Amino acid sequence: MLTKKQHQLLMFIHERMQADGVAPSFDEMKQALDLKSKSGIHRLITALEERGFLRRLPHRARALEIMKLPDNAEGSSPAAANVISGNFADKAPANDVDDGVTIPLYGKIAAGMPIEALQDPSEHIGVPPGLLGRGDHYALTIEGDSMIDAGILDGDTVIIQRGDTADNGTIVVALVDNEEATLKRLRRKGESIALEPANPAHETRIFGPDRVRVQGKLVGLLRQY
Repeated sequence: MLTKKQHQLLMFIHERMQADGVAPSFDEMKQALDLKSKSGIHRLITALEERGFLRRLPHRARALEIMKLPDNAEGSSPAAANVISGNFADKAPANDVDDGVTIPLYGKIAAGMPIEALQDPSEHIGVPPGLLGRGDHYALTIEGDSMIDAGILDGDTVIIQRGDTADNGTIVVALVDNEEATLKRLRRKGESIALEPANPAHETRIFGPDRVRVQGKLVGLLRQY
């Protein structure tokens, strides 16, 4: 049996992971639950861990895994945006592998400075069906450290839902000047578009609206240990 605050925090984390593909920051959790300090969030997360609802992944910024949801919780499976560890499925051209689904792996995308956009898939990877929503999806391997505070690390594989629109604040694949792609948080500021890193060592880059095109939004992440 969860307390009201424990239930609120678990569902807030679940909803944010489904929407953004990564867990919210402790500051965002504190604000959502109207708490005065982060220590209260630490206590709630520890309690959820002890009850088997959450698992913290060691040495990973903001890396939380939802193990289960309360019986009365509405919505999809908690696996919809969890960090999944273990070996990737073998490459395959088909759409189904065992109980998983294969999607194209386009190659590396910089989570620091942009790199040339990759258009043609050279291989496929298998992913749990729960990571995928409606529409087409593809995968990219992260190169760089500019999104580490969002729990996205060098070498991670991100799952992207293909699309050309995204809400403000969403982590997206952005194509800059039709030749460079990067994974960043999208912010619209008046007539400009800002691509924000999640690492204070990297600078936010600001472009005119005609220079940036959204190619998809982050919906999941795979990590191999």
